[in-house]
Amino acid sequence: MPKFAANLSMMFNEVPFLDRFAAAADCGFTAVEYLFPYDYPAELVAERLQAAGLAQALFNMPPGDWAAGERGIAALPGREADFAAALDTAIAYAKVIGTPLLHMMAGLAQAADPQASATYRENLKRAADRTGEAGIGLVIEPINGRDMPGYFLNDFNRAVDLIGEMDAGHLKLQFDVYHRQILHGDVITALRQMAPVIGHIQIASVPERHEPLTGELDDRKIFAEIDAIGYEGYVGCEYRPAAGTREGLSWMSRV
Repeated sequence: MPKFAANLSMMFNEVPFLDRFAAAADCGFTAVEYLFPYDYPAELVAERLQAAGLAQALFNMPPGDWAAGERGIAALPGREADFAAALDTAIAYAKVIGTPLLHMMAGLAQAADPQASATYRENLKRAADRTGEAGIGLVIEPINGRDMPGYFLNDFNRAVDLIGEMDAGHLKLQFDVYHRQILHGDVITALRQMAPVIGHIQIASVPERHEPLTGELDDRKIFAEIDAIGYEGYVGCEYRPAAGTREGLSWMSRV
């Protein structure tokens, strides 16, 4: 059975962010992930993580101005200096908090735009070099256009090709089952084919993005396949609880 990490950006929203670490541990989770820790000092986040006895699975690099609608800046021409600063911030936080993985968000740009593609490749190479030097893993994630219209990296095969181009052993694919099903389907075959480059997995039911076992996919078979491909990392529970977080956790005893 996979090891599950609670996503504190989507789960345990009944309490303030810094209290979600203890809440996740109280519900039996041994690890957490979340979108961003940057609203709080890294030392404070690390303190809450350690006090709860949790492992950190992953968080994202700064995405630009999230409140204004930015969803990453790696593919945005003219924002290279902002990207470099965000990378510095992410690595500094990663070292204090102790995350093994950082996710680099691409941003909103046309996938076919040659300038956006060139900028993304340059920034991906920069991020891979810097995280490699720091001993931190780096992942990129294709995101579906229904949830995030206009997202630059919206194709799993393209993500795998980019990873191959970079030729950096610590650069991997973030395989989100929910996004995969909406973008391409064929989840289990993709898990098998992409296993060598998968660095992190996330789960949510399709189509409502609620708890596993509540959607159109057979999540039990997917979990069995995750074990079968030899994946040893955490599976991030990046779902929106249909009701309260605790009320929806019964799925964990049924997989």
